Amino acid sequence: MIGTTKGKLVWGVVLLGLIGTATADVLLIEKVRERMARSLPDNGLSMEQVEQRFGQPVERRAAVGDPPITRWIYDDYSVFFEHRLVIESVVHHEAVVREVEEQRSQ
Repeated sequence: MIGTTKGKLVWGVVLLGLIGTATADVLLIEKVRERMARSLPDNGLSMEQVEQRFGQPVERRAAVGDPPITRWIYDDYSVFFEHRLVIESVVHHEAVVREVEEQRSQ
């Protein structure tokens, strides 16, 4: 089958489809890296420092568990606190996907 013109055409279409998917995955990974490299609240900052530097969050979730873990939600990322100190800042997957889709549509 590979020796025929139709066979070559079929394999070409299959490979082209795989390359397109791989390119989209690489673009998404690059966007995640860019987002993570941007300025996010550092571990160890207090709630007051985060609010001074990054503004008020869109939503504040109540503390849960022991030790108490609080989540502040911003448009593109969330900040997690243990007691009153940052333990992690995480970029939202949806924010990265949205940005990639906006670039594709341009």
